[in-house]
Amino acid sequence: EVQLVESGGGLVQAGGSLRLSCTASGFTFDDYDIGWFRQAPGKEREGISCISSSAGTTYYVDSVKGRFTISSDNAKNTVYLQMNSLKPEDTAVYYCARAPYFVTRPQDMGIMVDYWGKGTLVTVSS
Repeated sequence: EVQLVESGGGLVQAGGSLRLSCTASGFTFDDYDIGWFRQAPGKEREGISCISSSAGTTYYVDSVKGRFTISSDNAKNTVYLQMNSLKPEDTAVYYCARAPYFVTRPQDMGIMVDYWGKGTLVTVSS
């Protein structure tokens, strides 16, 4: 059974940092790319970053570029999202997702996703 489990969310003050983890199981990790998405209250889910598990190439949307870093530990089947300089507008439920590849356009990042995690809540206070 394919599973993606997020962890690491919580409450942090503006300017602070959090590291999210997405641990995968039930499939060959190197065969898929992993992406991070988020959904803020009252807004649609948006893709923010993704990484190729085999090639290590990364993509970020403009709103998180320079503040967030995605990385992968293939030995642990885990993808991380290091989030620095957090802002109140980063408050959202963060999801990881699996895809054979990600379309690297913000509005289309979810097109090829076939499995989603259940999400972890990040709250940034001002």
